Amino acid sequence: MTNIDILFGQSYYLRFDPKLWAAMQPYPPLGTLYVASIMRERGYQVALFDAMLSAGTEEWAASVRQNQPRYAVLFEDNFNYLSKMSLLRMREAAFRMITAAKAQGCIVIACGSDMTDHAESYLEHGADYVLLGEGDMTLPELIDHLEGRNTLSLPDIRGIAYREDSGSVTKTLPRPVVTDLDAIPFPAWDLVDRDKYAAIWREHHGYYSMNLVTTRGCPFHCNWCAKPIWGQRYNVRSPQNVVDEMRWLKQTFNPDHIWFMDDIMGIRDRWIEEFADLLKAHDLHIPFKSLNRVDLLLRGRTIPALAEAGCQIVWVGAESGSQKILDAMDKGTRVEQIYEATRQLHAHGVKVAFFLQFGYPGETREDIELTLKMVRDLMPDDIGISVSYPLPGTPFYERVRHELGERVNWVDSEDLAMLFNGPFPTPFYRHLHTVVHKEYRSRKTWQELRALIRSPQKLRPAHIRQTAAMIYHRLTLPAALSKLDQLSQLPHEPTRIPNVVLQ
Repeated sequence: MTNIDILFGQSYYLRFDPKLWAAMQPYPPLGTLYVASIMRERGYQVALFDAMLSAGTEEWAASVRQNQPRYAVLFEDNFNYLSKMSLLRMREAAFRMITAAKAQGCIVIACGSDMTDHAESYLEHGADYVLLGEGDMTLPELIDHLEGRNTLSLPDIRGIAYREDSGSVTKTLPRPVVTDLDAIPFPAWDLVDRDKYAAIWREHHGYYSMNLVTTRGCPFHCNWCAKPIWGQRYNVRSPQNVVDEMRWLKQTFNPDHIWFMDDIMGIRDRWIEEFADLLKAHDLHIPFKSLNRVDLLLRGRTIPALAEAGCQIVWVGAESGSQKILDAMDKGTRVEQIYEATRQLHAHGVKVAFFLQFGYPGETREDIELTLKMVRDLMPDDIGISVSYPLPGTPFYERVRHELGERVNWVDSEDLAMLFNGPFPTPFYRHLHTVVHKEYRSRKTWQELRALIRSPQKLRPAHIRQTAAMIYHRLTLPAALSKLDQLSQLPHEPTRIPNVVLQ
């Protein structure tokens, strides 16, 4: 056994999420690695339990027994969008982790989106303190207090929740977010089993991908998007600081690929152009994936600069091919911008993928068909499908909360349950997911095969399997569409939202 000061963990277990377990594209908990690095700079001895590749909470309990920490800190990766969805399997895992740490006598501290939204619940399950919001600067201040390193009283520490001796819950004043991101040390990558990650990536995908962020937060106002950590605030690392980290990652770990986990990369005008120029000046090339907005992509030289920087694929929140629905969401983008950004990205050799969202109040079959038409017209290189998901703190949640039952979260990321009275019932949307993928995958395969006909030397055995899958999807699509029509007729009373103006 060892004795350390702080054992960090997080409750997102890839094994508990069947959809993403099958995809097998794991990334370490970057937000957790950041705060571990901060605490180590403060002189604390730290260790990491990485739930991402763990078999279950029993391994966390074993890690607590092995490391004998004074503090067990569940610090969720706030850069992982799944963390703010508060998936039920992960919440239950967090509760079990708290119980296991308390059984070993640890002081338990919890931080994350779900903890911020439901601090009382985590305190009821045994957490001693909950960090509200970002947490990176709150944690060192709190532990310094508990260790007698500062003279602050608990009520003076901003951004925490805890139980008084009387049993009542106290929440202190909110803490401002970190604005100087360049001052934060690089993540503590040495705590991660990088060889295991690299082996998984190379076995399943033929390359090794690592994760990185350039921003924190998002200033846009999509009314379904929860922002319990940063709210409407956003801050940006300098292009030089990001390039310095990329150069360090390249020299130290030599990844084949980077995923920029930002909600939106390149928010600040000309940031991507400066980033591309610095990469060129340092002769640094690592292919990457990023998330961007279509309206921002159409500024100046943004798309050419992304291509020059090494961007392989851009994921955009297309959401819908219906302008009526985009306006209802307060998305702030236009359907024609989705079309134009896709054309320009493809013209510069950059792939593009769409996040699609169905089930927003007011959506009709005609709106759904406009989205499918957009996909057919543009044939993005990949798609991700979800249904509208009401999260606490959003205007959308407030509009439908009167319809939410006891269950207000998905079990895992492929649940696709309508948690409110959507335009159509849950079976319709789950089957719509199947229909859209059948049509998209068959069209995409046919598109690829047509290109291969012109270059038969590139044909491989895998293309035979793809052709068989394409034929199957084509043959079964009519029946799937018929079933979708039947499901749309199920008895169901959709949400009525009188204060939403659908233009």
